[in-house]
Formats: sequence, C-alpha cells, structure tokens
Amino acid sequence: MNRSEQGDPDSTVSYTVAWICALEEEYFCACRMLDEEFAGPEISEDNDDNTYVFGRIAKHYVVIGCLPAGRYGTNSAARVARDMVRTFPRLRFALMVGIGGGAPSPRNDIRLGDIVVSQPSDEFGGVIQYDLGKLKDGHFQKTGQLNAPPEKLLGVLPEIRRLHSDKKKPDRLAEHLRLLDDMEDYQKPAVDRLYAADYSHVDGPDCDECDLRAIVDRPERQNHRTLHVHYGTIASGNSVLKDAKARDTYAQDPQLNILCFEMEAAGLMNNIPCLIIRGICDYCDSHKNDEWHNYAALVAAAYARELLLVLRPQRVNAMPPWAERVAQELQQG
Repeated sequence: MNRSEQGDPDSTVSYTVAWICALEEEYFCACRMLDEEFAGPEISEDNDDNTYVFGRIAKHYVVIGCLPAGRYGTNSAARVARDMVRTFPRLRFALMVGIGGGAPSPRNDIRLGDIVVSQPSDEFGGVIQYDLGKLKDGHFQKTGQLNAPPEKLLGVLPEIRRLHSDKKKPDRLAEHLRLLDDMEDYQKPAVDRLYAADYSHVDGPDCDECDLRAIVDRPERQNHRTLHVHYGTIASGNSVLKDAKARDTYAQDPQLNILCFEMEAAGLMNNIPCLIIRGICDYCDSHKNDEWHNYAALVAAAYARELLLVLRPQRVNAMPPWAERVAQELQQG
C-alpha cells in the first residue's frame, strides 16, 4: 500500500480506528495483529496519560491504547477514551477488545475460548450496565440507556458472519490465531469445565480438588470452524462477577439474554462510537481462574483483525470523527 494514499503515520490526524485494551495480555495480542507497526506521532503527555502503539491493518491506520496498569472498570475506560479524543481528532470509532466471563444458558451454548460481539436487540443497544439496573421480581429494570454501536460498523457484521459460516470460505479467524503460534502461553488450554451453579469451588488456585460429578454434561460440538462467535447483549459493571446464580439470572432472562460479563464497555458506549469484542475466559463463578486469559485475549484480537480486514476504508471515512460529536454534545449540554 502506498502510504501517501492513507496519510502520514507520524501525524495524529491519520488515525481513524481506536483499539482499546484493559489488560497486558490483550494489549500484546492487539499489537501482534498489526500488518505494520509505526513509531507514530509524538504525544503531549500533559493532556494524555495513555500508552499507545501505532500501526496499520489493511488500509486502516490504528492506534492501540491500554488502560493504566491496575486500573479497571467503566470509569477507567471512560478516562482513556477522553484522552484519545483530545489527541486523535479524526478517530471514527473504537473497538474495545479483550476478555470476558461467559454466561452459558439453554439458549446459548457459550464455552471457554468463544467470542462474543455486542449487537443491539429490540430493547438494548448491545451493552447494559447491570450494576446500575434493578432486579424486580427476578427481572432487570434498566435505569439508563447506553448507545448502540454506529450503524456503518454494525453493517459489516452480516458479511463477517457469512464468511465465517460458509464452509467453502477459508477459516480466516484461525489464520489470525497463527500470528501467535510462537507463544506457548497463548495456545488453547485443554480443559473446559462448567460446574453446576450451586457447586462452589474447593480452595486452591485450580479445580484439581473440585468434584468431577458437579461438571455439567454438554454435548460435543460439531466443529467446522476453529472458533465460535456469538452476537448479542453484553453486561458491563465495575466489579468482577463470581456468582453463578447471579450469572444465570441475567443469562436466562428472556428479555436480557446476556451472553457475557465484563468491566469496561459501559464506560465507553456513551462517550464514543464503540463495538465490544470479548473472548470468553471463565464462567463468572467461584471456579474462575486465569488459565484461559491469554487464549481468550487472542481470539478476541483475531476477531477484531478480521473486522478491520472486511471493513472498507470508504465506510470508515463516511463516519463523522467522534471529536466533532463530543464537541456538539458539550455545546448542547
């Protein structure tokens, strides 16, 4: 690609896509997905505390930002987004890419290593902040509305689904995973156990002492692809969920139909046009550990790369820069 067609990689105005991570393993995977990495522009640290890596995927110039070490949750994500708005005035949208806790249910066969992508339903914009809603008579009552991802970004999802479901097409998500073939710590773990919701973890860093009889029996999947992708509502909050019964309450609510839980998305949805992509690393229960973290971060990054390969630059350029939208909202406020 001729760089003059895209812009100057040393200029902040050349970057149109933001890729936001919360954890070091997510940041590492994101950087490995780049076709090319740039030194990038000099950033004024007076106005921006974020750490960035700059690069290109296809014809998109991408800036990858990571939350400060040890800072998680919706408020930290919102601060990262605000700094990005000041520094990169031509950004069109953000991808929040990383790990999340799965919410399997009779309706949704979600397993470790699967991918969940935020997609609006009739009532929700793809993300709810569940710790600001209320449960009444076993049902969730929202207390505020979060924005949906931009329409031009949602318009790409059907094409990704088509390419992924057509057996005659190459398994490109699997190809993206191979970008980390040299990293042993990022390969797929062998064991995926879902325990009954009423069975608590036996003390220890892993489940070696847990009763195998408490494992939920699930049929073996018929795989024609390496990865499974789910589209729907993601629950976001400021604390880690380790309660299988609470998980099931949200997942089995027919109105909510929650697919996964995470900690940053709600801080972004009303600040920037954003799509959330999560790799499933645990089941939000007392058996939660870090064994699947790296692989889950990798699968989420692989999906984000695939999205940018399918997304045409003309569609991105047709979106208004989010700095303009933030300025308009400030004027209206």
